[in-house]
Amino acid sequence: MKYLIAGLGNIGPEYELTRHNIGFLTLDRLADQKDVKFEMSRLAYHTDFKFKGRTIHMIKPTTYMNLSGKAIRHWMTELKIPIENVLVIVDDIAIPFGKLRMRPKGSSAGHNGLKNIEQLLGGQNYARLKFGVSDDFPKGRQVDYVLSPFTQKEFDELPFIMDKAIDMIQGFCTIGVARTMSQYNG
Repeated sequence: MKYLIAGLGNIGPEYELTRHNIGFLTLDRLADQKDVKFEMSRLAYHTDFKFKGRTIHMIKPTTYMNLSGKAIRHWMTELKIPIENVLVIVDDIAIPFGKLRMRPKGSSAGHNGLKNIEQLLGGQNYARLKFGVSDDFPKGRQVDYVLSPFTQKEFDELPFIMDKAIDMIQGFCTIGVARTMSQYNG
């Protein structure tokens, strides 16, 4: 069984530790734990590892957030991974900081990365792990907020939250989306 885990974010040092890059940050942490390295490949940084008899492919698209679907579609085709084995990790301003929510499908809720994935995959039927970054910004300042770095307090809490996200990713690949949701969505 093969799985594709896509962590969304933007390439470049100016975006590295921003809220919008939580998908990249989470996959970097998982890669460190599994002692694998990302390598630049077509439309994404890619790596993979074995876990409980499954091959888990991870990508960090190099297309920038708003064109993430291009990389995901390419890697699904390249690796012959069906949509039910795809999980997208994404920031969500509608969820309080530190909360994680897995969904088997759903709307983009205005998130440009998810909108592009929807367009290129032909619908909303792909799983996503939403990483709450809260909505602590003045009206009209959403873009500045998600493209700004985490506060020091948030940054100190990130390892614990990312480890829970990693447990959820591994759960998705082993026990499935429904059981992972009932176990972790709180």
